[in-house]
Amino acid sequence: MSQVLVIKAHPFGPDRSRSMRVLETFMKSYQAAHPEDTITERNLYQENFPELDGEMLAAFTPNATPGADTQAKLAVYGSALSQFKAADKIIIANPMWNLGIPTKLKSWIDAITVVGQTFRYTATGHIALLPGKKVMHIQAAGGKYAGQDPATQYVHAALEYLGSETVIDLPVEGMDHFPDQAQAIVAAAEKQAEAMGQTF
Repeated sequence: MSQVLVIKAHPFGPDRSRSMRVLETFMKSYQAAHPEDTITERNLYQENFPELDGEMLAAFTPNATPGADTQAKLAVYGSALSQFKAADKIIIANPMWNLGIPTKLKSWIDAITVVGQTFRYTATGHIALLPGKKVMHIQAAGGKYAGQDPATQYVHAALEYLGSETVIDLPVEGMDHFPDQAQAIVAAAEKQAEAMGQTF
């Protein structure tokens, strides 16, 4: 039995978001194939996941006395870190906006990238403290990038930095570049998602 963490990083649901639509198809297939797994979903826009700010950074200085709002934000980051540490598999779904990932997803990655918790420094470089987690990355983009876009590359780099050796991409690409093929592109991605959900 695996602990599965699903990160939704889009303000819209599957009715308006292609990445969320493909995620929904993937999860239906995954749950049917892995009924014994425990699945935890986190919708970053629905909960308005906080961005790392100056008050949160200041809270880590000696003798800091963070206010209630800052403590609440730090608690959200702490819960995200705990969920990530407990998970065996991570499923991330997001759009690519202006060659980057959504800010809420970047904030979630900030929350899980914690020295002494998920990595540590040594004299010869960093060491990942949580090796072996499998990651599925579902990303929708209007153009075609074949995994070479900065958003995909960043997700790979960030999760591999923490020890994930398996980061699998499920791209949904080209709908704006080829609008006459948009429906077919999404349908093909859903078919791929259904197959990958059975084996991930």
